[in-house]
Amino acid sequence: MFGTWAGGDAHEEPHATARPIIQDMSARIREHATYQDLLKVPDNMVAELIEGELFASPRPAGAHTNASSALGALVMPPFQFGRGGPGGWWIFDEPELHIQSNVLVPDLAGWRRERMPEYPKNHVFAIVPDWICEITSPGSGWLDRLKKMPVYARAGIVHAWLIDPEQQVLEVYRGEGDGWHLIATDGETEVVRVPPFEELALELALLWGPPPS
Repeated sequence: MFGTWAGGDAHEEPHATARPIIQDMSARIREHATYQDLLKVPDNMVAELIEGELFASPRPAGAHTNASSALGALVMPPFQFGRGGPGGWWIFDEPELHIQSNVLVPDLAGWRRERMPEYPKNHVFAIVPDWICEITSPGSGWLDRLKKMPVYARAGIVHAWLIDPEQQVLEVYRGEGDGWHLIATDGETEVVRVPPFEELALELALLWGPPPS
């Protein structure tokens, strides 16, 4: 279990009310923020509202984008379209999740269609997903682990993946109460079958892209 994820982190200044947006890492830019504050964040940043604090992250770098895009390309055919798999899911890139007073943007999220028969007509996803995936990076990993994962757990999300494309590691978690239980750690060139997509033989090497020339 990861109860410590509900705490703070070394990047925060306890008495600061705002800080400038940093271009190479996630940063808290305002305390006691509202959704209107989130809407003012520049479009080239990913803005999230977590327990009343406003965070902004730069758009992801190449390795991050490649891993997210590759994973979506592998998961969507069998699970969203039913091609070579069971279907029955919606899979979305960077959906804006509204979980109580929080607004979070995972890199990928999935809903079983029995829980969300139709996707929303606007940008607000108010139904808690069944699966989320965060692609971590040196500048954003602390935000994913220390701030976002506890909110996902308390919301009752059952499945969570953390993928580190630089270290070439996949961590698979199952929600238990208000925390997470690590059920698998895989990496490099392994081929794995992990929940909730056990029907897919996932070639992890495809997430990392070709080796450097």
